[in-house]
Amino acid sequence: MPKRKIKVLDTVALLEDLPERKLKHGEVGTVVEIVAPDVHEVEFCDDDGQTYAELALRGDQLIALHNQGEALKIVA
Repeated sequence: MPKRKIKVLDTVALLEDLPERKLKHGEVGTVVEIVAPDVHEVEFCDDDGQTYAELALRGDQLIALHNQGEALKIVA
C-alpha cells in the first residue's frame, strides 16, 4: 500500500526515539506546517495543551494515525 502524503493538521506519531529532544518512539503530535517536500513541523503538547516540543521532522520519521472521514487504519 502506498504511503499517504502527510498534511497540515494531521495527527502523527514518531517512529524513532529522539533523545536529544527527549522524545520517544510513539509520541503523538500534530503537523503545524509543511517546511519542505517531505519535511513537516510537528508540535507535541501535554495533556493541558502546553507545547513541550516543536520541530521539523522527515516523513520517514512519522506515521499518520488516521484518515479523516475514513475508518481507522495504519498508513505506512
